[in-house]
Amino acid sequence: MSKKRQYGEGGISEYRTKAGPRYYIKYMALRPDGTRSAVLKRGFVNRREAASALRAELRNLETGQWVDVSKQSLSAYLAEWLDGQRLAPSTLSSYQKNVRLHIDRHIGKTPLDRLTGLAIDGWMRKLERSGRADGAGGLSARTVRYVFTILRSALADAVKHGHLAVNPTDRSTPPTASQARPPEMQAWTAAELARFLGWAEKYDSDMAVAWHLLAFTGMRRGEALALRWRDVDLEAARIAVRRSVGLVKHKGEGEELVEGPTKTGQARVVDLDAGTVERLRRHRAVRGALSPELIRGTAVVLGDLEGNHRHPERFSRRFLGHLKRAQRALGDDRVPTIRLHDLRHTHATLLLADGEPVKVVSERLGHASATITLTVYQHVHPGMGKQAATRFATLLDEASEGRPAE
Repeated sequence: MSKKRQYGEGGISEYRTKAGPRYYIKYMALRPDGTRSAVLKRGFVNRREAASALRAELRNLETGQWVDVSKQSLSAYLAEWLDGQRLAPSTLSSYQKNVRLHIDRHIGKTPLDRLTGLAIDGWMRKLERSGRADGAGGLSARTVRYVFTILRSALADAVKHGHLAVNPTDRSTPPTASQARPPEMQAWTAAELARFLGWAEKYDSDMAVAWHLLAFTGMRRGEALALRWRDVDLEAARIAVRRSVGLVKHKGEGEELVEGPTKTGQARVVDLDAGTVERLRRHRAVRGALSPELIRGTAVVLGDLEGNHRHPERFSRRFLGHLKRAQRALGDDRVPTIRLHDLRHTHATLLLADGEPVKVVSERLGHASATITLTVYQHVHPGMGKQAATRFATLLDEASEGRPAE
């Protein structure tokens, strides 16, 4: 039976379920549209729990903190949320793909007001066990953390706009940053890089320019593929990195290459060595002989023979194909397997190992701060630790030699 309360205090009532008696609370609230109507919440296991929830709701009403929580499904809300985001096309495409594959399929039908930290934990554990879209097992901790970050951001906006009172992801346990660490990076030694570039020059000089440019500047793949001749100043021996090209995939509509800003949104200037300048001069002359259109200011430096951007993923596969051929010719131990992106890591690692200031390396890479460079390159290149130990011992030996005898 309902316990009698004064008007405006709300009420608590009991109802029967297969699991036993449960309680619901009911109170009047002013909706955002100005109408006044009853709010009902069910599922409390005892009267004490229901009374506590009712007091909290009434307190929020009195202080103006009450939120008319949404019963909209999570999928419907996320679709609206994504439509309102100002993101780079490639980032938006990634968000849409991950929402579709890893959120909508599992918890998309859940009403916003029924999402709990416990339910979100269960969802993440399921992704870890069997979340792959192809049914071949679970997702990595890194991917689960990435998808969780998307959901957390979306639900934070739901709280901000009054659709939720609290963010349920605040009460959940995603994979830690340590568990979600990216795969260990690989970097070539100077000798290994020189062997590969020397082989590539003889095998395919057109693509060798691309591998050389990436290794000698530390540019990201998308930045190199977006480079235009107007960005290259061969007289001053420098290039301006202003944009990046990325692959955007649309469900049911194929894919497209889209130019946008660099990863940090900031342009930068990268100085070139004399050898790289000379290679770019030869590359420009060869392309100009094919067609004047290929060396206009707006022409893409590393474009295909029709002047179009190269497909980023095919570009990476082509590097791996060249690397395998180089390994057959030179030996696996002389040019170990790395990814295309590891040319960037090689650039940074070799410079840092040789004592180049972190700030200089950070600026060449286009990191937002030198702190990021230090964090990414905490590892030491083979031999760096030994060099540091030798230097320290030398400092002490020199100090001892100059110290007056006791």
